[in-house]
Amino acid sequence: MSPVTATRRRLIRKLIAQNAVTSQAMLVDLLETEGHPVTQATVSRDLDAIGAVKQRDEDGVDYYVIASNSAPMSEVELRLMRSINDFVDEIAVSGDIVVLHTPPGAAHLVAGAIDAADLEGIVGTVAGDDTLMVVAAPTPGGTGIADKIEQLGAGR
Repeated sequence: MSPVTATRRRLIRKLIAQNAVTSQAMLVDLLETEGHPVTQATVSRDLDAIGAVKQRDEDGVDYYVIASNSAPMSEVELRLMRSINDFVDEIAVSGDIVVLHTPPGAAHLVAGAIDAADLEGIVGTVAGDDTLMVVAAPTPGGTGIADKIEQLGAGR
């Protein structure tokens, strides 16, 4: 998955959490407002990839939510999920190194959440101001850890 796709999907999760998104067209408009112009077909693929489903509220209005297919998350996992969704703008991989870009001052928050979660396959983290390096073990490697971080951001 490209860094642009990953960033857009994190933004979609955030928009769904913060807004009562009732249609793909509404989501296309919200994404464009945030500087991510996309087609409805792209939004449809992204919604499917992140596990978004429509749910009906008590007034009979359908809106998107992120379906959870897993057991309840621990407080540490919830903290990690929130930090990924709130602060990670981009994920890139180079070998066994995963680089996460955040807004200024947020890299240490994400690194602390990753360290506290004690994820298997992560050797350690190094955080600067707006960039965080995650060192992956040879197995699962950088790509595997990047995928795991992306999934944790999705709440899975």
